[in-house]
Amino acid sequence: MDTKPGGDKLTRRNLWSYSLGSIGRDMSEVLWSSYLMTFVIFTKTLTSGQFAAISMIVVVVRVFDALNDPIMGNILEITRTKWGKFKPWITAGMLFSAVVFYLSFSSKLNGWNYVAFFGVMYVLFDLGFTMNDIAYWGMLPSLSSAKGDRDLLTSRTVLLSGIGGGITTIIVPALTAGDYAIGGNALAAYSRITMIFCAFFIGMQLITLFGVKENPLPAKSGADSVSLKIIWGTIRNNDQLVWCILIFFLNSIGGGLINGQMGTSYIYFEFGYNGVLFTVFSVLGAGAAGLVMLFFAPISKRFSRMWLMKAAAVCSVGGYVFILITGLLVPGGQFILKFSLLMFGNLFAFAGQNVCFLVLMICIANTVEYNDWKTGNRAEGIIFSLRPLITKLGYSAVQFIAMFVFILTGVRNFTNRIAEVENMAEMGSVTDEVKAEMIKDIISGVPGSKSAALLACMTVIPAILAYVTYYFYKKYYTIDEENYERMVEEIEGRKNS
Repeated sequence: MDTKPGGDKLTRRNLWSYSLGSIGRDMSEVLWSSYLMTFVIFTKTLTSGQFAAISMIVVVVRVFDALNDPIMGNILEITRTKWGKFKPWITAGMLFSAVVFYLSFSSKLNGWNYVAFFGVMYVLFDLGFTMNDIAYWGMLPSLSSAKGDRDLLTSRTVLLSGIGGGITTIIVPALTAGDYAIGGNALAAYSRITMIFCAFFIGMQLITLFGVKENPLPAKSGADSVSLKIIWGTIRNNDQLVWCILIFFLNSIGGGLINGQMGTSYIYFEFGYNGVLFTVFSVLGAGAAGLVMLFFAPISKRFSRMWLMKAAAVCSVGGYVFILITGLLVPGGQFILKFSLLMFGNLFAFAGQNVCFLVLMICIANTVEYNDWKTGNRAEGIIFSLRPLITKLGYSAVQFIAMFVFILTGVRNFTNRIAEVENMAEMGSVTDEVKAEMIKDIISGVPGSKSAALLACMTVIPAILAYVTYYFYKKYYTIDEENYERMVEEIEGRKNS
């Protein structure tokens, strides 16, 4: 492994102890971010007003919490304990989040009572997971600043994070909808799956907590208390961080539309209410993304980040356009052909989005050295608090778009009827066979125009955003490999002078 001039070396113990911790936490986080609204749509009978209220709760709480993330980053910067500055917050956030996860996916409430419960749980989730998320990712740049080590640690962590998310993507749809739903209905299935995921969340994070050996903490830089002035000054004075924020935000929106409630609903309406179908649809793309993450470190040695971003844009745009054309032109009667072509398109779209994500993760990490080079202060806690901030704002935008699409197209009329049947099955009012036939009748009545609307929104918007993401990166992000090495050398020179 590489060593920077100051001798900061990434050990194998830290490499594996840190990266393994991402599996369980991302299993749970993807369950929340990708399937909470799917859980709501297909298990809760809600009016358009109630669904809009839940959607706005998501948007408002995410935006509010996103603005609080830099405050958590500032708190992280001033934290000094015998257990380091990261591990106490990782622990507190892990335990708090696990409880909220389980309660949120086990509720049997409906109507306005559920809306109120949802609001409370959503606020509690953001408070708990923010502690864990910012502390966990904030630890990454502290373990090594050498380019080779950081690329390896980032790609390995994102790979295992992707495996965790991939496990969720494979298991959750297949075991919550259709013939293989655990317990015979979606409500029972989500509750049991969440309990298992929470156990993995805690177990894998314990590997990080007891396995990672942190470098000695530097002296505090800046104030000894939370300061909005310091937070704003760090962001304002780091122009490269500002562009990373915008680019990451656009990428987060694009990646969330096809893999969330719109993608799930489209597959169910077009091919039948069978979670295995969405699992199969997603798994090929997830596999391609996993290979990219596995080989990213050696690939990044051969190709520049600019080249990788261009390749990511080409793959993403091409994949989304291919999905759109296939969905509109291939008849639904040709089930195998149409579904196979959609999977093929998603392979490229998913791989492109994840290459972009990996590059941007490294770019954000590199703005820590950029900040040190400009100001003499790394501010890694504040800077890495912006990654979850951007993700949350992106998710808010995705939910806002989905809310309008679902309400304006009348899709909720059909998902409400499916939710009613799922609730009947949970109460034992209908058998599994009757439930399957009732939902099949509901799906058969969905007009093709509604499926086409979902298809257009989950492909056209991401394709446009993928191109804009590359354009902004090419035009405004200047910390290429050569400039980064020059900055690190100058920083080391100052320390040694």
